[in-house]
Amino acid sequence: MPGRLLIVDDEKDMLALLRRMIAEERDFEIEVENDPRRALARFREKPADLVLTDLKMPGMDGIALLEAVKSLRPDTAVIVLTAYATIETAVEATRKGAFDYITKPFRRDRLLLTVDKAMHWQQMVRENLELRKALEVKEGFASLVGASPVMRRIFERIRQVAPTMGTVLITGPSGTGKELVARALHRHSLRSAKPMITVNCTAIPSEVLESELFGHVKGAFTGAWKEKRGLVEEAHEGTLFLDEIGDLSPHLQTKLLRLLQEGEYKPVGSNVTRKADLRFIAATNHDLKAAIREKRFREDLFYRLNVIHFELPPLRERKEDIELLSRHFLAKYAAVNRKPVSDITPEALAVLQAYDFPGNVRELENLIERGVIFSRGPRLTVADLQMEGSATSPAEADAAEPAGLPFREAKERAIRHFHRRYIRRLLEEQGGNISRAAEAAGIQRQYLHRLIKEAGIEPTEFKTR
Repeated sequence: MPGRLLIVDDEKDMLALLRRMIAEERDFEIEVENDPRRALARFREKPADLVLTDLKMPGMDGIALLEAVKSLRPDTAVIVLTAYATIETAVEATRKGAFDYITKPFRRDRLLLTVDKAMHWQQMVRENLELRKALEVKEGFASLVGASPVMRRIFERIRQVAPTMGTVLITGPSGTGKELVARALHRHSLRSAKPMITVNCTAIPSEVLESELFGHVKGAFTGAWKEKRGLVEEAHEGTLFLDEIGDLSPHLQTKLLRLLQEGEYKPVGSNVTRKADLRFIAATNHDLKAAIREKRFREDLFYRLNVIHFELPPLRERKEDIELLSRHFLAKYAAVNRKPVSDITPEALAVLQAYDFPGNVRELENLIERGVIFSRGPRLTVADLQMEGSATSPAEADAAEPAGLPFREAKERAIRHFHRRYIRRLLEEQGGNISRAAEAAGIQRQYLHRLIKEAGIEPTEFKTR
């Protein structure tokens, strides 16, 4: 596992010991420095993947060095060495971004294990960033995130369709990113220099929507005290995106059909026909074929819209994208809220990946944003996500027993729900101490460890602060 390691300690004997212990077992590029200020200067010139630093040093302590390193390069892992007497300060260091701490005296295997974990974490962060950059360069769709086969097919389809004039219909459940696909199509089209105008067919009352779309002349109705340009005119030579097209009234469906067929429309109250040069993109979460059968949607309009069809899958059908999406939203909202959150714990990821997300990508984004806001450390935890108390939490999803569910699956869900709630309450009562929690529950410590892992719970979030 290659990587660059910078060791900082004011005791030269300790520096030599640490370097020898690691160099004998691992093939890292290792640099040592006994002056923390010089170490920081060296780090500025050539950043390290991992910094291993003593806590108590003259001139600049390990906490100050940690903060300086993280401000220069947030993805660098930092391990703090500390004596038992200063362990509270070391715990504080982890809250400020340290990957972990090691107490002195330490064992060789403990040192190597912690260093390996830190290097592995740093490598994962780097690979994730590289993957995102590669996707953005290759696909050119910075706002669309995903590496699953279905998303790669969508990226490829966008590249094929975007430069054409073909009308596009995007379908899929709410929160799957239909508008993002529409924006990507416009951004990579020959009309990208012109505006993309979005019309939400649900948000605007039908009697107002006609005027918003086509404009009106002065005196067309009460309150029309001057002429108004419509959104169709504003989108001229650009793209008109009609979101939630399935909710359009029959009257407006007729007018839209003429616009699609002839490129013509009339403002409200006008007898003058106007021309519009537009690229049409529509989206809906409704089953338009069912709406046609129920006489709620015009069949001829459907076929005009459905020239090119994109079907976006729910998030539960591309769970391999959850980690990539989570890290994307984590970086976004950490920057927006100026929070020093740079990673997400494996336990939190496990909980997210076990959840079905009825609200799809939008729900995941909301969860990560909330988690960042309430985060108290450098890594997003299960507690930060606050999913346990939400109406759509994984715990409640486990507890639910829908009709028709096989007995074995219903039983497993109920057991998972019981384990999660019981263990969380147990750890809360014992301040995160696993030994005391196992004793209080009357079970073996190893068994409790296994239950904690299976439930996706991080004991450190219950530690008495």
